[in-house]
Amino acid sequence: MAGSFSGYERELKGVLQGEGDALARYRKYAQTPEELELLRSLEERPFLVVRAAGSQGFDLVALRDRVVLPIEVKSSSQPRIPFASASGRSQDQYHTLKDQTRRSGLMLLYAYRLLGGGERDPWRLFLAEAPVEDHNRYAKMIAAQLPPVGVTGQGNQVLRWEEGKPLLHFLNWVHSVLLGTA
Repeated sequence: MAGSFSGYERELKGVLQGEGDALARYRKYAQTPEELELLRSLEERPFLVVRAAGSQGFDLVALRDRVVLPIEVKSSSQPRIPFASASGRSQDQYHTLKDQTRRSGLMLLYAYRLLGGGERDPWRLFLAEAPVEDHNRYAKMIAAQLPPVGVTGQGNQVLRWEEGKPLLHFLNWVHSVLLGTA
């Protein structure tokens, strides 16, 4: 996905930024009154989202209060994305991005958009690595909420959509617990 700004990056950016059109389209995935209220409240108190794509950079950075979320966006019609495919480029990128964020005291998130997933929330979130710094309690709290990027028997990273945290569940948690606005 590096080098182009995909419609799926735009979709995620629009939801996180609280853009009315993006939220209106995303409402069909809300399953509970709390999730519908969350989408309404994102219009009033959104994340600031910056596109950060580049040849070896992550795709988006979401910022709000003391929360900084570097996000690498992936999409597939398959329920599994092995990083070792495509000449290992995703595997190399994973290690590069993980090292960059670790040195900066941040954590790297992967957002996986399942194409053609039906009525379920199509986005799942994963954590590349838990933060090692104790001074960032927000990062530690967020890391505890997200499942890790999977690892195959050969030691390569893999995203398994069903194992990820649904975007709306994660945002609802961030909104109500971390940011105290619900």
